[in-house]
Amino acid sequence: MRYTTKHIAFFYALKLIELLYLCGMLEDKNQDRTSLSELGEFGLINHLTKHFKIAHTSTVKAVGDDAAVLDASEKQTLITTDLLVEGVHFDLSYMPLKHLGYKAVMVNLSDVYAMNGTAEQITVSIAVSNRFPLEAIEELYAGIQLACQTYNIDLIGGDTTSSTTGMLISVTAIGKADKEDVVYRNGAKETDLIVVSGDLGAAYLGLQVLEREKQVFKVDPNNQPDLDNYTYLIERQLKPEARKDVSGLLKELDIKPTSMIDISDGLSSEIMHICSQSKVGCKLYEEKFPLDPQVISTAEEFNMDSTMIALSGGEDYELLFTVPIADFESIKTNPNFSIIGHITAENQGLNLVTRANQEIELKAQGWNALKES
Repeated sequence: MRYTTKHIAFFYALKLIELLYLCGMLEDKNQDRTSLSELGEFGLINHLTKHFKIAHTSTVKAVGDDAAVLDASEKQTLITTDLLVEGVHFDLSYMPLKHLGYKAVMVNLSDVYAMNGTAEQITVSIAVSNRFPLEAIEELYAGIQLACQTYNIDLIGGDTTSSTTGMLISVTAIGKADKEDVVYRNGAKETDLIVVSGDLGAAYLGLQVLEREKQVFKVDPNNQPDLDNYTYLIERQLKPEARKDVSGLLKELDIKPTSMIDISDGLSSEIMHICSQSKVGCKLYEEKFPLDPQVISTAEEFNMDSTMIALSGGEDYELLFTVPIADFESIKTNPNFSIIGHITAENQGLNLVTRANQEIELKAQGWNALKES
């Protein structure tokens, strides 16, 4: 669902106040807050998961026992885990809890789709401080449930515990793929085309807009943000979508990628992973980068280079992959994909070819989860 500009502007203006009430930082005598301690751990799990439905025959037992039970199959199993920490990966002053739950699932599904697989199950573990009442956690799980319904995923387990510092979310996704369909990062070959789905940089600029409006809100809580020009950027940051469709699109074109990765940490970082593991070099062409008009206009407004945003922004959750040059005719006219470069010999290095036809060495400037702030 895409939100209208009025929805986004109105919601954002009230978001911080709503979160403060939910988390008990402001007093509202008319609003009931249910302490998590009233339910206990198992009561909380039962309460949050009672409306989740099972969609896959491979899920024999989901939530409710010591362990989930999955039916073994001839396919290979794909497993991936991501950890999201408040204050590091998300800011609740502008990230709605429902959106956060949805995004936490997308982050993991994207990794399964980057292996050319089909996601089927997830586990969700959370740690929360006592500032979060039941109603806040219900919002979080409403987003998780929406993601499960939208992407046909079974919630099969997880854990809940307390935190002294805020909120932490850990999601594990489980998927399947036929052995011959699995795509790794280490298969790129010289002359392969470098291809990306969708467009780049919008999520990062959406974050910049939200951070700017947060500072404005601190100065004047009555200020109504004008977000007409940023709706796509904000949606890409707050409610990204994993590219479940790419595998099917490529099969329709009779194309199997030689390597693939999702763009979570920035284009430059991701192509470096592929090149490092495949022992190859690359050339990316600046003029070929797919940029939404809102990215171009907002980059100019923030006095930022749109190419650097595309290279280093991250959180696009598009798929970056390589295909044999023989597939050029099949893929060049598909509106879902952009050919942005090609693979070279390892000794040629990793380079960006600018619009002025100058070659610049690529550097990883995207997200670093272990970098000290």
